[in-house]
Amino acid sequence: MSDKPNGLTYAEAGVDIDAGNALVERIKPAAASTQRPGVVDGLGGFGALFDPRAAGFQDPVLVAATDGVGTKLRIAIDTGHLDGVGIDLVAMCVNDLVCQGAEPLFFLDYFATGKLSVDEGARVIEGIAKGCAGSGCALIGGETAEMPGMYAKGDFDLAGFAVGAMERGSVLPAGVVDGDVLLGLASDGVHSNGFSLVRHVAEAAGMDWDSPSPFGEGTLGRGLLVPTRLYVKPVLSAIRAGGVHAAAHITGGGITENLPRVLPKDLGAEIDLGAWSLPPVFRWLQKSGGIAEAEMLKTFNSGIGMILSVAADRADALTTLLEAEGETVHRLGTVTEGRGVRYSGTLA
Repeated sequence: MSDKPNGLTYAEAGVDIDAGNALVERIKPAAASTQRPGVVDGLGGFGALFDPRAAGFQDPVLVAATDGVGTKLRIAIDTGHLDGVGIDLVAMCVNDLVCQGAEPLFFLDYFATGKLSVDEGARVIEGIAKGCAGSGCALIGGETAEMPGMYAKGDFDLAGFAVGAMERGSVLPAGVVDGDVLLGLASDGVHSNGFSLVRHVAEAAGMDWDSPSPFGEGTLGRGLLVPTRLYVKPVLSAIRAGGVHAAAHITGGGITENLPRVLPKDLGAEIDLGAWSLPPVFRWLQKSGGIAEAEMLKTFNSGIGMILSVAADRADALTTLLEAEGETVHRLGTVTEGRGVRYSGTLA
């Protein structure tokens, strides 16, 4: 093997292996903070190992979910406020897992960029670790890809992969019947869906991300970057208490599209839009964009990030439990005969 003094290097081609190694070293403490029973080894191997039996499962069925953050990343990149998008990434995956009745076990991330900034990458992945810790799952691996020519300067993309487990026979949805009560758990804002429309509304209104927020304190960008709420621990507590028949994560498609996914084909839902107040960020979006109510309910969470279908005789007890776990709970309506979601009242 010859080493020509003027030979090209990988670094000259735009890929800095040393930066990648530095990032791995920096994030090791954050990953270590997410450890839980079942993790077999730490970062560094070609694969990540997890033992469900060591996590307490006797006859586990595994559940997997993958997602990203979408064009919310554009606002984070443009403003430099990167600390929350890692939480978004985790939440979009683990909130889906819990809808199947599964406990999240571990998480892997994929961070891709044109030119790796160790500081920016670490801030994002430390946010991922924070999201994992908040949902009880371990960050046990991931991939950082530096790909010159694939991304514009300063841009990056994220993907997340979560695996959870449940004991065989406990999968949700199960037992949903006519008369079930629908409990809505409040969202923390727009979460991570509909941001192509959000950005379009801001542009049409002549606002940039440093403009004063029209719906709260600080800037518009900061107000829109509030992370997606992690529902895992409260919803698992409710499931284990008994009486939860289904759970729907209200993401892209809003209530209109997501709630029917967990209902039997012959059942639908009746929801009173007066059961909760439309949060200020959604009032601003609706007014500034002239967005029709039906479009709001089919695009955004509109203030409701998770809906549980519960036995009518357990609704009060589960509401008390969820509120004790820190959730704001709204009694939205009931499961009824007939397909689809039917609304009464208006968003206000």
